[in-house]
Amino acid sequence: MNVQIVARQATCIGSGQCVFTDPDAFDQDDDGLVLVLKQPAAEGEIALARQAVNICPSRSLSILEAS
Repeated sequence: MNVQIVARQATCIGSGQCVFTDPDAFDQDDDGLVLVLKQPAAEGEIALARQAVNICPSRSLSILEAS
């Protein structure tokens, strides 16, 4: 399965929950807004990405799936 993380900086509130969940995939810019560092490839990475999406308080993260 191929997945892609989509981050919307326009709605990000900078809580950093994504970074705490998966610091290898997420970071924050100088304004505290989400940055996607890398797309998940392995199953463990995909699971962490899903967790980050689920806990994002502003719903600024989503996952696109392609089979």
